[in-house]
Amino acid sequence: MHRLSSKIRDIPDFPKPGILFKDITPLVKDPAALRLAVHLLAQPFLGRDITAVVGMEARGFIFGSLVAWDLGLPFVPLRKPGKLPYDVQSIAYDLEYGSASLEVHSDAFEVNDRVLVIDDLLATGGTAKASCELIEMMGATVEACAFVVELDFLAGREKLAQYEVHSLLHY
Repeated sequence: MHRLSSKIRDIPDFPKPGILFKDITPLVKDPAALRLAVHLLAQPFLGRDITAVVGMEARGFIFGSLVAWDLGLPFVPLRKPGKLPYDVQSIAYDLEYGSASLEVHSDAFEVNDRVLVIDDLLATGGTAKASCELIEMMGATVEACAFVVELDFLAGREKLAQYEVHSLLHY
């Protein structure tokens, strides 16, 4: 894991004072590190009855689409409002410094779909929890959630207590 953690850059006071942002851009810039991260995210789910992978805008698209490709599964993007061209379902949720919404095409899931949720970072768990709720609102089942980085001190995992959670790096 040192190979991955060495590619996570700390940016102090971003996006606001007092926040220490974990920047994954050095990781995605390094093809070998990115390949390793995708492999380690996908590995626990090989052979599982998963039918789709979801990634949240924007950095979740990077890892989610690559994990979906690695597992040979469809990728479903969860987008910010107004970005999807077809009929959508949406959910609003609170963040530690504001509120947000996510949308997905209304035909993104089948009732029997078993979904793996992927994002770059688990902080307070608000975005991941809202993603799971949106998926379930549409009749699919959340199989698990996986993250490159988990900020343990923010206890986001507690919001996801009903789901299996897999994280590569813990801070």
